[in-house]
Amino acid sequence: MRLDVEQLGFSYDARRTILEDVTFSLAGTGIYCILGKNGTGKSTLLKCIVGEHGGTGRVLLDGKERGAYGQRALARKIAYIPQNHTPTFPFRVLDVVMMGRTAHMRYFGSPGEREAELALHHLHFLGIAHLAEQPYTNISGGERQLVLLAAALTQQPELLILDEPTAHLDFGNAHRFLHLVQRLHAQGIGILMTTHFPDHALYLAAETLVLKDKTLWKHGAAAEVIDEEGMTALYGLPVHIGQIGTRTVCVGGDIA
Repeated sequence: MRLDVEQLGFSYDARRTILEDVTFSLAGTGIYCILGKNGTGKSTLLKCIVGEHGGTGRVLLDGKERGAYGQRALARKIAYIPQNHTPTFPFRVLDVVMMGRTAHMRYFGSPGEREAELALHHLHFLGIAHLAEQPYTNISGGERQLVLLAAALTQQPELLILDEPTAHLDFGNAHRFLHLVQRLHAQGIGILMTTHFPDHALYLAAETLVLKDKTLWKHGAAAEVIDEEGMTALYGLPVHIGQIGTRTVCVGGDIA
């Protein structure tokens, strides 16, 4: 699925512009990472893409304006997982995951055996099937992220849009999540994600977009975009790029 963002801009009010003239195109079948400092509009950009924020400019999916898609048709194209989600009702985890099938069900239809099987399949795939009967309100923030991912996979979209998906995960689970992203990509699912860590983009060999000064500053292969000079300018501290075994890593240097 092709994603085109054309001259996108967003302001909360006349005095606070977050994004302006952001333009890029993604084939939609790869892994894409968005980098940038706090407050540069990474989350805002995702919300504009999925339609949670209005803004100016255009967002096209397969050459068609996003707004021209009905809600159910759009849900078959993209699934969005926000950085934070506050549960309201103590639904079972299994029920939360089955909600991802709404776009594929008849109007006023109820989840059946097929939906339950698909939901359980993705819970097993993510290694959290043991949570199926737990109240969603009783599990940890990291577990909720995985449950929402299971729901998104049950939705069967062409492109997964993830806002800082490792924010609530410990070091080990964050690394496992990156491996999971690779597995999903191998299954033909496109991944667009924000992250604070250049290492994530390098590990995933992702096509990388860098936001700076309210607009798209750099766009290209991670190995080309993530360099010492650029990352030092972006984050305002010395940054070093090196090798550990076969991996390229990005680390912060000493601060004077």
